[in-house]
Amino acid sequence: MRHKRIVAGLLSVAAAVGGAFAAATVGPESIAFPQGYEKWQLYSTVDRYDTKQYRELYTSPEAVKAVREGRPIPEGTVIAMAIYGAQVDDKGVPVKDAKGRFVKNKLGGVTVMEKRKGWGAGVPDEWRNGDWQYASFMADGKPNEKANSGIKACFVCHKPHEKQDFVISLASLSGKFPTKAVSAKKGSNDVNINGFTFGPGALSVKKGQSINWTNADDSPHQVTVASKSLKTNVLLKGQSGKLKFDEAGSYDYACALHPAMKGKIEVTE
Repeated sequence: MRHKRIVAGLLSVAAAVGGAFAAATVGPESIAFPQGYEKWQLYSTVDRYDTKQYRELYTSPEAVKAVREGRPIPEGTVIAMAIYGAQVDDKGVPVKDAKGRFVKNKLGGVTVMEKRKGWGAGVPDEWRNGDWQYASFMADGKPNEKANSGIKACFVCHKPHEKQDFVISLASLSGKFPTKAVSAKKGSNDVNINGFTFGPGALSVKKGQSINWTNADDSPHQVTVASKSLKTNVLLKGQSGKLKFDEAGSYDYACALHPAMKGKIEVTE
């Protein structure tokens, strides 16, 4: 009897270790290329001014239905993002259609996020995205080994969107994404975010005043003043965020989600 208990115990330990090992080894290689994704439900398109890309996001009708009925994104959900280069003119500026949106060119690749129970167990807590995992593929469906070797970047990019189950496009998935253009704010302490730029890029205010940033882009942004450890919430289209400056000085800031976006604040006495 004692021998049987020992064997049973060893088997339990082995199973636990095996399960932990399996969880720890879940990664890009666990995700298959989503054949036929272009026939799924197209729920969002995004113009990326910073990278001159046009993106299409697809998922299953079942996932869309669940979210729009107020239920969590189901386990087993796969979201595919087809990344196209934007057509550009002879000056390298993206060409726009009659609706003011980028015109897509060639498919550059497809990135995928997939949600499975327990898939996040082996991911470090500081950048874990629930049970989501990510993978990148070339246009022909083959794994993008270079991108997948740095897949941590996907987790870090989605981490600020924890309240949205780490899905940046959740507003579109739920059918609540604003479709109307956002009017520019014209106050003396207003900065508008449009086309992945801050306007004005430099602003002067008096000590003790606040600056208000309003996002007019389809993509979310988050204003961050690293030197003062200040940041707004993640701003979705149409949302605004304020930061107050209590000390005179010159402050550089950037978008935490798109670091190439930069601005400057001069605070005077």
